[in-house]
Amino acid sequence: MISTGPVGRATAPLARRNPVAKLAAALVFSFTLVATIDPVAPAVAIAIELAVLPLFGLGYGTLARRAWPLLIGSLGIVLTMVLFAADRTGAVLLDAGPITVTTGVLTSALGLVLRVLAVALPGVLVFATTDPTDLADALIQNARVSSRFALGALAAFRMLPLLATEWQLLGMARRARGVDAGRNPIARLRLFGATAFALLVGAIRRGTRLATAMDARGFDGGTPRTVARRQRFTVADTALVAGAAVLAGAALTVSILLGTFQPLLG
Repeated sequence: MISTGPVGRATAPLARRNPVAKLAAALVFSFTLVATIDPVAPAVAIAIELAVLPLFGLGYGTLARRAWPLLIGSLGIVLTMVLFAADRTGAVLLDAGPITVTTGVLTSALGLVLRVLAVALPGVLVFATTDPTDLADALIQNARVSSRFALGALAAFRMLPLLATEWQLLGMARRARGVDAGRNPIARLRLFGATAFALLVGAIRRGTRLATAMDARGFDGGTPRTVARRQRFTVADTALVAGAAVLAGAALTVSILLGTFQPLLG
């Protein structure tokens, strides 16, 4: 079952900040790191993210359980770079026929992996410590986002556990009909594709019915709405966004001082 609720300690200093402030701080911190392709700046950024993790009320084990897809994706990035990278400069570390691993390839792969992790981890922290309903309310009240968009996104987010349950039901239904891939990897891949397509079709149909039902209940955004849960944007929330910008600038400054800064453009 996919959990869409917050898993952090709600009383932690940064966990109780305004959801829009946390989202803005994550965006500022992440996109600042896109300015460079060197491995030093994202490495410093990851160190900062891990250092502030207790302030969000999260444990390192919880973060690992939430971020394991990123780790798997990182391995895929390294493998892809080793196999298909055009730049093979530097000392040769491994020469096995068509596969040539050099220090230049590993440096490029390391920089890309660290940058992906540094950009993605703030988002993981935000959604692991924010209730989706509070986020939708804050987007409407503080960011002036259309209520139609915010409430529609909230409804879609709440449906994620249903997708996981439906995936399991589709698998059990196919096995009950005698459709099983066994140990054949090609048959497993084909079965995975068929199940994913069936899940996609079901999700589209359910989303269409949900959109019609929400419009029928007045969620179309054309009617003025009152606020039941007030989300206040305080001075501490502004300080969080400013602090994220300062820390991202510090990571870039360390890279510049060490002489490893490589601008993405130029």
